[in-house]
Amino acid sequence: MFETLKVIGGEPFAISRHLRRLHTSATGLGLAAPNLDRVREAVSSVLEANQAVDARLRITLTGGLGPLGSNRDQTEPTLLVAVSELHLYSGVTKVVTVPWTRNERGAMTGIKSTSYAENVLALAYAHERHASEAIFANTVGNLCEGTGSNIFVGIDGRLVTPPLSAGPLGGITRELILEVVDVVEEDLPLEALFEADEAFLSSSIRDVQAISAVDDHVFDLAPGPLTKAAADALARLEAQTSDP
Repeated sequence: MFETLKVIGGEPFAISRHLRRLHTSATGLGLAAPNLDRVREAVSSVLEANQAVDARLRITLTGGLGPLGSNRDQTEPTLLVAVSELHLYSGVTKVVTVPWTRNERGAMTGIKSTSYAENVLALAYAHERHASEAIFANTVGNLCEGTGSNIFVGIDGRLVTPPLSAGPLGGITRELILEVVDVVEEDLPLEALFEADEAFLSSSIRDVQAISAVDDHVFDLAPGPLTKAAADALARLEAQTSDP
């Protein structure tokens, strides 16, 4: 499993929430709960060694050494912490829907694992169509998530996002947005995305990014008022604390 954070001014943003999710993912996979104090120490050491001020930080935790195949040995987990240059998304972006679905009832639902082959294929599909993100429906045809982002839509003055029961990963930025603005968690058919007044993506690197178009449908408002309000509220929170 892994976590991706942005580092601003030498401080990883919302690290406590990310570590809680790392713990949830590890136990969800049947691994021993990670020592989060040791993870924090590793993060601090890597940031200091690289003199990282503004950076992209990735924490990866694996089950450690194991046999060939799908069995698991009782070995110590392997922790990897890496930093790279921070490339924040800016402006508006186009997204596309993909012909594959998320399984909202799968064993990996809600776990942020390194099993990303499906996302790699979907993102390549999006890039081939000059979009930066691919949007999945779930197995019953409801709006779910992007490959590395959550999605919000504005409908008749309401800001709506799919509930976790629809299958999306519980994004940290999604979680924060739900705390700072009024959001309704509601199942929506994928088609609602084409009928919405506005829409945006959220993630630790995107923050809030307005969607300008979905497939061939262009939004008249990008960003719209609900998108702007969410972006402003999140920016105020980030200015107040590095670990909300």
